[in-house]
Amino acid sequence: MPLPLQTRILDSLASIDPAQWDALAGDNPFLCHAFLHGLHETGCASEQRGWTPRFITLWDGARLAGAMPLYLKAHSYGEYVFDWAWADAYQRHGLDYYPKLLCAVPFTPAAGPRLLAPTAELRQHLLRTALELAKEVRASSFHLLFPPPEQASELESAGMMLRTGVQFHWQNPGYRDFSDFLSAMTHDKRKKIKQERRRVREAGIEFDWLDGRQATTAQWDFFTLCYNRTYRQHHSTPYLNRAFFQRLGQSLPDNVLLVIGSQHGEAVAAALNVHNGHTLWGRYWGATRFVGGLHFETCYYQSIEFCIVRGVRLFEGGAQGEHKLARGLLPVPTYSGHWLAHPRFGRAVDEFLDRETRGISAYLDELTEHSPFKPWVSQDSENR
Repeated sequence: MPLPLQTRILDSLASIDPAQWDALAGDNPFLCHAFLHGLHETGCASEQRGWTPRFITLWDGARLAGAMPLYLKAHSYGEYVFDWAWADAYQRHGLDYYPKLLCAVPFTPAAGPRLLAPTAELRQHLLRTALELAKEVRASSFHLLFPPPEQASELESAGMMLRTGVQFHWQNPGYRDFSDFLSAMTHDKRKKIKQERRRVREAGIEFDWLDGRQATTAQWDFFTLCYNRTYRQHHSTPYLNRAFFQRLGQSLPDNVLLVIGSQHGEAVAAALNVHNGHTLWGRYWGATRFVGGLHFETCYYQSIEFCIVRGVRLFEGGAQGEHKLARGLLPVPTYSGHWLAHPRFGRAVDEFLDRETRGISAYLDELTEHSPFKPWVSQDSENR
């Protein structure tokens, strides 16, 4: 029996009550109204930049009963689940891969709910609506990125293909301090981290932790300089802009951790993190000069120390990076769902994903064998 709900597809969040949207999004800061709307209002995720909003919303009268952050994409930048080879195969066969339909948080490889609804029935309704929309707008495909593991099976039930990736996360079983964390590691890894931290200290670099209220205009200017510098060093174009960072600090001040490293009173490095009390997400970093170990200290060790001090249970280090393993971040699987309109390409991708999944499974096993922790230390122990 059809659900007694009205479906509306919106090109902006401006008309939605933030409190209603946030009630569905929960405590994930990347899904809240302020974060998503800020991306659009500052021009970071806009139609001009290849992100055309097509938010699916379900309404029970004036009450928002379900939602999905959805975009019509003209490219595959800013997604962190790479389908460039699929697009190239389409092009070589004279077919258009773009536009495609994408359910994701722009520029954010952090797992979290994508089907914002309280029941499985409503979530399936959102998925069916997205698949129908993909056919209606003649999109080549529909993709849903970084859902939580419990929603991954719901994608398969809707006929989507499941893809597995790998990220590196740090878990806090209740460490008393950073030394307590180091004591859980093998001798070689503990020694390496101590050496890296010592080099930074000996260079005279000290760190400040700032929330959105404490960060000054000058500090946001400096962070933006560092952020842009990192992208230029990798010959890439920055996704985000100064206006978004300032807005993030103002709209979500309690969720922001801005780390500033200073050498003899002069700022030389910065990292932006987002947190919600139980999880901290490392996002961006940059530096204006090279100091050995500065990257690891600014991005990882300061974040780990913050988590220990504040009792944060999980630190997600962002996309990719095997070097994170030696710093105490362990491999975990991530997920995405995919549907391709072209039957033959759909079968080819399905076969590819089957092979890829077996390879990822073997890769996870290999990484786990190289854990930086002592073999008798349980990372899930509550009794420290």
